[in-house]
Amino acid sequence: MTVLVRDLRSDDPADVAAFTHARHRALPFILWTPEAVVHRLAHTPPRARSRCLVAEEDGEVIGTAQVGLVHDSPEPGQAFLNVYVHPERLRRGAGGLLVRTAEEYLACEGATKLYAWALDGPANLAFAERHGYRRRRAAHFLRLDLSHATLPPLWSPPPGVELRTAADFTDDPRPMFELDAETVADEPSDVDIEFTNYEAWLAATWRHPLLNRELTTVALVDGRPAAFSVAYTDGTRYSTAMTGTVRDQRGRGLAKLAKTDSLHRARAAGYTEALTGNDTDNGPMLAINKWLGYEICATEVRHVRELG
Repeated sequence: MTVLVRDLRSDDPADVAAFTHARHRALPFILWTPEAVVHRLAHTPPRARSRCLVAEEDGEVIGTAQVGLVHDSPEPGQAFLNVYVHPERLRRGAGGLLVRTAEEYLACEGATKLYAWALDGPANLAFAERHGYRRRRAAHFLRLDLSHATLPPLWSPPPGVELRTAADFTDDPRPMFELDAETVADEPSDVDIEFTNYEAWLAATWRHPLLNRELTTVALVDGRPAAFSVAYTDGTRYSTAMTGTVRDQRGRGLAKLAKTDSLHRARAAGYTEALTGNDTDNGPMLAINKWLGYEICATEVRHVRELG
């Protein structure tokens, strides 16, 4: 049996569906749909040199890779490659071939530092080490069973604080952009990110097919968005894509308030499973999720390899 690597055929619904299925089987803790795959490819800036690769064996997609340059970082030469192989199709050479193909491509595009995630397990970590990647930080995937969990009760916002939803900003999303830009800048990461292009944010983030504006809770302080908990849904599952607070309002419990409200909304809407993820060093957010009843279900380890 021969394994080959090629580009995803984004205009072929069957190929996109196969890509999505293989990635979901390898990483079931993140919402990912065919519409989200196509949306990401369509709205990633050309300077990111983004590609989706598939590893194919006898016509079956058994592995995936998402690769590109970190275009929104002020430091040039940084890139990412995330490789996932169907758990029932391991040890066929698909992972190694995807890594080599991605590395060669990124090197030609000027990348000097490559970042990759690997699930925390002996085989995955050994695979990364064999290919020259060094361990950095880690992040947990967490799950909450909304059908049986007892959520903390909602409480009244403090004076001057009002809870709204992202749907209330449909006519003018710019305040949401400003909130997102400030909170993402302070999120734990190996790479500094800057959100400066409002139109690009509208296309890629505000119009993302998984974004559920009705379940995204926003805490306003004196009329200004100060904290939010961003909800993604795929029709059956609910996931928190981001929870954060602007710097001058931290320490008031606004993120906890927003996320609790969003979870109550999600359960009322019929969602039975809630997913989220946290950097292992993000103590405040891990404490909030533990208080809400989330449990760790898997861990990924960030790796880096420097070229040249």
